[in-house]
Amino acid sequence: MDASDGLLRRADPAALLTLDGVISGLNAAMATLLGRSAEQCLGRGFGDLCPASQRMSAKSLVVHTARTKTVAMRVLEFPGRSGAPVVCLIEARPVKDPAGDEQLVLVHALDTQNDLTSLLIPFRLATEAADVGLWMYSAHEQRLEWLGGAPALAATFPDPGTYLSTVISAVHSDDQEALRQLLRPPPAQTPWVRLRYLTPHDGWHELTVQTRRIQLGYGGPERTFGVVRDDTRQEKRRIRMKARAALAAERQRAKDTADFSSALITAATEQELQQVVLTRLAATFGASGALLALVDEGRLRVSTDAGITMREVEALQGMPLNDPCLIPEAIRTGKCQFVPDRKNYIHRWPHAVEYPRIGRLGPDYAVSITPLSETGSQPLGAWVMFYGSGHRPPLDEQPLMVTLADLAGQALRRIRLQQARVELATALQQTMLPTLPEHLPGLEVAARYRPSRDGLDIGGDWYDAFAMPDGTVAMEIGDAQGHDVDAAAAMGQVRSFMRGIAAHEAHPGAVLTRTNELLVTMGAARFASCTMLHLDPRDGRVTGASAGHVPVLYAHKDGSHSIHELPGGPVLGVVPDTEYREETFTLDEDSALVMVTDGVVEGPGLTLEAGLERAGTLAGAALHDGLNAEETADRILDAAVAVDHLDDVAVLVIRRT
Repeated sequence: MDASDGLLRRADPAALLTLDGVISGLNAAMATLLGRSAEQCLGRGFGDLCPASQRMSAKSLVVHTARTKTVAMRVLEFPGRSGAPVVCLIEARPVKDPAGDEQLVLVHALDTQNDLTSLLIPFRLATEAADVGLWMYSAHEQRLEWLGGAPALAATFPDPGTYLSTVISAVHSDDQEALRQLLRPPPAQTPWVRLRYLTPHDGWHELTVQTRRIQLGYGGPERTFGVVRDDTRQEKRRIRMKARAALAAERQRAKDTADFSSALITAATEQELQQVVLTRLAATFGASGALLALVDEGRLRVSTDAGITMREVEALQGMPLNDPCLIPEAIRTGKCQFVPDRKNYIHRWPHAVEYPRIGRLGPDYAVSITPLSETGSQPLGAWVMFYGSGHRPPLDEQPLMVTLADLAGQALRRIRLQQARVELATALQQTMLPTLPEHLPGLEVAARYRPSRDGLDIGGDWYDAFAMPDGTVAMEIGDAQGHDVDAAAAMGQVRSFMRGIAAHEAHPGAVLTRTNELLVTMGAARFASCTMLHLDPRDGRVTGASAGHVPVLYAHKDGSHSIHELPGGPVLGVVPDTEYREETFTLDEDSALVMVTDGVVEGPGLTLEAGLERAGTLAGAALHDGLNAEETADRILDAAVAVDHLDDVAVLVIRRT
């Protein structure tokens, strides 16, 4: 397998490009997005495979990242299988070929399911530039949402969201059927249709409307978008419309600001924070381009929305925080800066003349810098916006910008603190999980573990396998209550108890009995479920017992499977004086036992019975396909993760060869 496959092993569309934009590798999702087979894509330019209207944007995105070696994002449109185009937020990121030192560019579609608004910003800007309006229709909710565009048109629709029935009631009765036709799914794009629309303030308007179906994100929902042009020309409405347009523009800005704030507050990773800032910043404040500079080990790490030229990025990338430049100075001091032109820049930073690469900043346009942390706080970074020459910010813009930057700084601190806690928890979890024996004659043993998506990414699931003095192999899997550090500690405690007891007890039922008594006597705060097996690899004889754990799966070479529910008793650490019964059966050659925790076979939309059946079917099919224990464990774990698991998941596969 090519080492670069690791970069492409993801659900979202992804491709590896050479620095001149040629595709050297891609996954099936990217081939689907480009509307071709993988063989037809390899060796061709990524931009050349995009629709004609998107080629310049796609090529400039790749060139920007290839030359500056920075992360950049842009919304691009691709053909869709259903006839509706697919709109994706594409990230271009510099990477190294894992197989060598060649510099490559990774392009992939970001997950925007929690932030579909970011995909709509380019459409709104385009409609505003064309002096038309834009709305979105959800057939499921029967609602139309006004997205913005020409301020004059926004005044015609004072409510940002309204039900279809309300809109239809305002359309002339002779035109209502035409509006309904516009909102029906096919075709992908309709011709322009004229509608007479009655407003509560100034009577009838002559509106010309065209609709188009668009899929928001790869695998995302389809929506119908409408472009509206107001062909009403009466001069007597001009003054009133102007006032309403100003109100509508203010309303739109307030909505954009609210969306921006909400997205910053909910950002869970630095990637999501970058995504929020770079898709919204320039649009919210009317800038031509935006740049996010974060402090990383005393140097600036820069990402952009690809709306600025290469030279600014080249000058800033990796710049020391103590560099005598306006951006590091703004970050160090926590003070906002606005530079209207080059003359002002040189006047305020005369030392910049001594640093040619810094002096290039700000010659052709205005620049504003807003730190993400206040004076006296640990420097986090800043965002930078570039405007056309002559720009002067409104008086109310800077306080709003500072407020949003402060929210971004708070989000960054929270994200980094959480990341540090997750790394600590993950390290703790890994040290507690055992290393399986490498060589067990006649057996293949493989285990997999994936933490919960919630909390600290740490939990109480565990597995273990070790050789016994009599030549048998002991195997156990269990789940201590909870998803926190205490759960992990309880898990480690129970596993250690069982290891120690197993050294002196030859029967799984006795090990569970003594472990239960020890936990009850100690008054342990957590209970645990567990299954323990002893397997003799010489004849396949298996002895097992269960403490309230999910059944064991028995997979056969012919692809069939059975669900084996062992005798035993309640979970460990609750009921004193419990005797755990055992059962003995035989594991045939070329067959396998699969031990799992409940996160593998239960979920929000998955019952235990259905989950066991699904996992057993996967295990049987894996053996039938000739997969080994490692590959079988991967197949079962991947299927569990795909069902939106909330709990920890652990899998232990034992195959008799």
